[in-house]
Amino acid sequence: MLELCDPECVVVQDEALPWGGRHQGIDGVATFGALLGGTIHSVVTGGELFEAGDRVIQYGRSRGTVLASGVTFDMPEVHVWTVRDGKITAAEFYIDTPAMLRALGQG
Repeated sequence: MLELCDPECVVVQDEALPWGGRHQGIDGVATFGALLGGTIHSVVTGGELFEAGDRVIQYGRSRGTVLASGVTFDMPEVHVWTVRDGKITAAEFYIDTPAMLRALGQG
């Protein structure tokens, strides 16, 4: 996936989440992925996907397991991708943060 990212790509998710915050550049995207993958295993099932200018919006569900506890979750999610010249320049990820924090045992 990193080869699809612009060198200055920015990934953003609610900073309340262990993997959240603002991650910039290829190293930032890799850090985001490592933090996410080290905390949960999830599969995103897309419901709809549409283009809006230089953005691609996807919404669906995220289902998975918290690695530390085995707690499962199933919640709606939205991804907003900004694409320019065939590269991802920004990715915004939205989920029900309070529900995810409860699944993580932090809420």
